[in-house]
Amino acid sequence: MRRTIFTEDHHDFRTVIRKFIAEEVVPHYADWERQGHVPLELYRKLGALGVFGIQVPVEYGGAGVVDLRHSMVIREECARAGVSFGADVVHTALVLPYLLEFGSEEQKQRWLPGFLSGEMMTAIAMTEPGTGSDLAGIRTRAELSADGSHYVLNGAKTFITGGAQAHRILVVCRTAPYDPANRRAGLSILCVDTTSEGFRVGRKLEKIGLRAQDTAELSFDDVRVPVGDLLGEEGRGFSYLAHNLVVERLGAAVGSCASAAAAVAFATDYVREREVFGKPVASFQNTKFVLAECATEVAAAQCMADRAVELHGQGQLTAADAAKAKLFCTETAGRVIDKCLQLHGGYGYVLEYPIARLYADTRVSRIYAGTSEVMKSIIAKDLGL
Repeated sequence: MRRTIFTEDHHDFRTVIRKFIAEEVVPHYADWERQGHVPLELYRKLGALGVFGIQVPVEYGGAGVVDLRHSMVIREECARAGVSFGADVVHTALVLPYLLEFGSEEQKQRWLPGFLSGEMMTAIAMTEPGTGSDLAGIRTRAELSADGSHYVLNGAKTFITGGAQAHRILVVCRTAPYDPANRRAGLSILCVDTTSEGFRVGRKLEKIGLRAQDTAELSFDDVRVPVGDLLGEEGRGFSYLAHNLVVERLGAAVGSCASAAAAVAFATDYVREREVFGKPVASFQNTKFVLAECATEVAAAQCMADRAVELHGQGQLTAADAAKAKLFCTETAGRVIDKCLQLHGGYGYVLEYPIARLYADTRVSRIYAGTSEVMKSIIAKDLGL
């Protein structure tokens, strides 16, 4: 099904990204997966390429593009090659909207140059041990000093993508006592300098997938955070999170579609080459029917994701729409990639083959940015149930 979402500019950008991946990523990717992270030099190369500045306003040195189509191209090309750029998606798709929407002019002038160049990589720390999707249950706390000059931050976070290498981390914490009657009140976001005394990167988590993307446990022991590093207004953190989760969920939908499409391409190539009982696997009716089903499901999911991106660019994507897109696209990707792996037989279980990495990498898409069950709850609420 022909897509109409991209312009000539996007096609030119795709050519640049595809070349960059072939030359700078593919030859080294196996090593990066083994070490559990990409080198910081990769981020500086992406900064020099202009990738981190696409959505940054022109006055701060960016390109000022307000939609997500260039990000779609990056996700599609990475999936096509069976690689990733590490934690870049957190830097650009998760953290940047917070800085642009809620950062002060002084903060933007201070942070965006390093953000653009890749010299200052960022992460966001929401999840805590025991909280998961329940952001209102956050216990990490920050108390304002007696002289009002800084906060003192204490607590712990887990599952923090990019947390081991980030230079600044947006930490969601309580700046007011927990109120059982209004669990969402009293949350704030502090932009923590990771060189601060008392900040520690704990265990680096060994994941079944996304192995070139560092994921870590973090702790804060009396970390002093200047009041000038408070993002937005104190106590409004939960509303900020709700605002930006729409984009995060849309990104999950887009990435899942890219992975599913890549899986169909990998499986199609494989069954043409692989022979069983003296015949190409592609010659069997079951193979044809399975790939026909997969291609149809991917086309349907792609239409939904493309439309959601268009609505976002028009400022019309609702929280329920984003939840529907994430639910449908991530669940579709799970089914499609599983079927495509099956067509590889035993080789589909070997990490040397990109389908195996896709299988492991994509599974978490039904968990992060809100589980599939949370998405169903949001959609049901929108139905008045």
